[in-house]
Amino acid sequence: MAGTVTHDPPPGTPGRQGGPLIVTEDAALLDDLLRLCAAAGATPEVHHGVPERRGSWEAAPLVLVGDDAARRVRGASRRRGVVLVGRDQDDSGVWRRAVEIGADHVLMLPDGEQWLVDRIADVAEGVGRPALTVGVIGGRGGAGASTLACALAVTSAREGLRTLLVDADPLGGGLDVLLGGEAAEGLRWPAFAGSRGRVGGGALEESLPELHSLRVLSWDRGDCVAVPPQAVRAVLAAARRRGGAVVVDLPRRVDEGVAEALAQLDLGLLVVPAELRAVAAAARVASAVGMVLRDLRVAVRGPYAPGLDEREVARLLGLPLAGEVPVESGLRRPGEGRTPPGAAARGPLARFCTAFWERALIEAGGAG
Repeated sequence: MAGTVTHDPPPGTPGRQGGPLIVTEDAALLDDLLRLCAAAGATPEVHHGVPERRGSWEAAPLVLVGDDAARRVRGASRRRGVVLVGRDQDDSGVWRRAVEIGADHVLMLPDGEQWLVDRIADVAEGVGRPALTVGVIGGRGGAGASTLACALAVTSAREGLRTLLVDADPLGGGLDVLLGGEAAEGLRWPAFAGSRGRVGGGALEESLPELHSLRVLSWDRGDCVAVPPQAVRAVLAAARRRGGAVVVDLPRRVDEGVAEALAQLDLGLLVVPAELRAVAAAARVASAVGMVLRDLRVAVRGPYAPGLDEREVARLLGLPLAGEVPVESGLRRPGEGRTPPGAAARGPLARFCTAFWERALIEAGGAG
């Protein structure tokens, strides 16, 4: 069991790594907390009371206070990130003691073990603001969604953001190929098919191919065409914890795995060629995607059929307009040549992507 007492726990400081501070004299409780720290990959500092070393209490990214030690820490300075840990589910007094020490949460073992492992792992990884996560979906086949996804990722990396490009379409041919990195060393989706629970964000990033200053999670050339939804959830959650930007190239169908990906997006771009048949197809895609993703915007691609412009396409679909995707050779003929989409910083596609990120980051309140 875990419960909130006063306010939400603090966000971690990006780049800061460290283990929690444990305060308890209960040997059995300490053994459990040490085990959970080990499971989260963190090395804690252990004390029987408030540490004598100046600043140690205040500087710890997370403080785990055993219920036995609540009285001994009453006089400590108030801070965020304090969790009171106990075992007695029937002890109503634990809430009063939590308020007395300014704890954010009350947690009872063993029920709250997974929650606590996740919190400890967060501080060990130095988790800060989650990554701005953008999905790109084609309104119809050949709309140019994969090329736009790659261009967004390449532009984000060029702007200095930690960037991960995720290929969520197993039948799309592989974004590593589009980026000219099909032979690059690193793991592909099938390696994560067995992932459950929590995946370490740092370990994920380091395991993936690095192409054009960004990390890419794509498909191999094998027979695997799907991973379980829980694996999709675990991998994307790990990617988001690293901060920066995550771009997900999505298929037009919505199965359980795609629904997991959609649930973790901050916003989606529906790429629609400006022709009536494409608009009709895109309306069906938007209907399915909109059941999971609230913020879906349309990116219109020319040339335009008679009577259509970008605003009319957005009106017909009933979606906010993200802009007009410029027509250039890399977008119309994806995969030709080895220069990735968006690599030309002064090209029209790169300028579109730069403007998109500027607006999106302002809306999100900055980058992690």
